[in-house]
Amino acid sequence: MMSPEEIVTLRTRVRAVVEDLLPFESLLLQCQFAELMQKLEGVRERVRREGLWGLSLSRELGGHGLPLDGFAHLAEEMGRSPLGHYVFGCQAPEVGNIELVHHHGTSEQKQNILPLLVTGRARSCFAMTERNTSGANPTLLTTRARSDGAGWVIDGEKWFTTAADGAAFCIIMAVTDPGAPPHQRASLFLVPLPHPGLHFIRNISVMGHVGGGPFSHAELHFEGCRVGPEHLIGKIGDGFRLAQARLGHGRIHHCARWIGIAQRALDMMCERVTGRAISEVKTLSESDLVRSWIGEAAAGLTAARLFVQHTAKIIEEKGGQAARNEIAMIKFFVADVLSMTVDRALQTHGAAGVSDDFILAYFYREERAAHIYDGPDEVHKLSVAKSILKSKGGIDATRSGYDRSSPR
Repeated sequence: MMSPEEIVTLRTRVRAVVEDLLPFESLLLQCQFAELMQKLEGVRERVRREGLWGLSLSRELGGHGLPLDGFAHLAEEMGRSPLGHYVFGCQAPEVGNIELVHHHGTSEQKQNILPLLVTGRARSCFAMTERNTSGANPTLLTTRARSDGAGWVIDGEKWFTTAADGAAFCIIMAVTDPGAPPHQRASLFLVPLPHPGLHFIRNISVMGHVGGGPFSHAELHFEGCRVGPEHLIGKIGDGFRLAQARLGHGRIHHCARWIGIAQRALDMMCERVTGRAISEVKTLSESDLVRSWIGEAAAGLTAARLFVQHTAKIIEEKGGQAARNEIAMIKFFVADVLSMTVDRALQTHGAAGVSDDFILAYFYREERAAHIYDGPDEVHKLSVAKSILKSKGGIDATRSGYDRSSPR
């Protein structure tokens, strides 16, 4: 077990790498992805040399075996830049996919595919979300995988499949038994890319920016996509359960990253208002309104950190089931802190804030989705309320409402 002092040292080393990434953000904002990926590969090599690769992984997989609350501190530092998690091999959906294959993959998948993902020599994506069904309720999926005796044939459409552009593998969630109970209808399949019958349609434009490589969200079509039984992950009908298993750890990773973004936005706001003149004798930092924004953001960030750390410790000590309410609550609580802080930082930057001269506009358009993916905030609020009311004998939790979403 790593000591708190060692975590602090590791955090300092991670921050040093992230600071060196900041000049490359302009390539992301200008959509110069070929040059960006070349630059980032050099940083990834540095990370490997310095023993900082795969910090979220267990020792068994070559990582540091950090406790979840310890990794949250590092994820916050990585989150200060949209490039951070990628250069450390800790990006979504890669970490969740690695865990899936590690714990539930076949011997062949673990031998041939897992090493590629763990070392970063190949990337993967996770295809669950569909255009015409609610992402908050994965039991409604329409993509089908039918048995043809020798394997499975997949038909359907997926979109907002993060990092599909350039990925070597796709984990897809598809219905294998429409007549089964809702949570036993779907299964997971690992499909190599490219593959006959799997068509990459496009990277989806997000508020005018298409993105590329690991910084993109794709639309995929499956038409007669045939895979053998060796492509199945886990058992038939286990898709929902395995996707849910990603949720607890993945939520900590997301929320810690959001805290890193919000902290950087607060830092930028403080720097901006200190140097921004609003009269011949005053700067924006002397505005009581701006000072109240800074104080409110600082309080929100402190609360968010403590809440995420608290949730991570429950998961570590008692498992994800014991932290179901906390896992749901940090999702919408930290997303609110993120949105408020980024919005006010952008406001203090004036017209420059909405330009791509600063990273704030990128955060604003990309991270607005924090209120949507992993299940809309409203679904999580209702779920927590139902749980509380049930514990007080005030509701029959089987009557209505949604299940928590599995991760993007």
